[in-house]
Amino acid sequence: MSIYSVKVLGMSCLLAALLLYSCSGNKTNQLSDQERKDGWSLLFDGKSTDGWHLYNQGKTPSKWMVRDGELYSDTSDQYLQGDLVTDKEYHDFDLSFEWKIAEGGNSGVFIDVQERPELRAAWSSGPEYQLLDKNHPDNAVPSKRSGAMFGLDPPADTSGPKAAGQWNLSRIKQVKGKIEYYLNGALTVNEDLGSPGWLAKVAQSNFKDFPEFGRHDSGHIALQYWSKSVSFRNIKIRAL
Repeated sequence: MSIYSVKVLGMSCLLAALLLYSCSGNKTNQLSDQERKDGWSLLFDGKSTDGWHLYNQGKTPSKWMVRDGELYSDTSDQYLQGDLVTDKEYHDFDLSFEWKIAEGGNSGVFIDVQERPELRAAWSSGPEYQLLDKNHPDNAVPSKRSGAMFGLDPPADTSGPKAAGQWNLSRIKQVKGKIEYYLNGALTVNEDLGSPGWLAKVAQSNFKDFPEFGRHDSGHIALQYWSKSVSFRNIKIRAL
């Protein structure tokens, strides 16, 4: 093979590598042209916590950090802990996000969160999409497994999440109080916040003493901080 051929081959490999890198980068925390046409917008830019703040604490430095295109909860003791909530409120929407959790980890995503000083946490008002490592002890309780509406609706699909440290794809759709949860493409929860059955279910749960819980069909979206690390990426939403 001539020196010229070697140079051409080397250049071709370099271009291919750059193209692969570029294409893979476009898949993380960026929207395709089609997604933009379909009305999607990013809730996480991959670089900062812009658009988010600590629940009832405003723009306070916290355990929520950004590294390598991931929004994650730092487990060190030097920062203020708490749930991270969107600056904006959302009504009817389709929310998609990727997440991975540490071994033994426990977290969640809340919707319809009301942020007021008298409400001490996001879970006081917002139903939770549970995120849980399969090796966590709570996995023995169906209504506490990944893809469940925590404490209320166990996941209809029992496949569960991928192993700790691997990325999962989740989706939450809400239209006029009717909610669907998906985990890695499978429907796990179908709930209606406006139905009499919903109020009866809440009355029999641990949320019965929280008058704001599950009474709203709009509000903030929140990410739960817990003692183990959890990471998010490709968080995007569109109005329905």
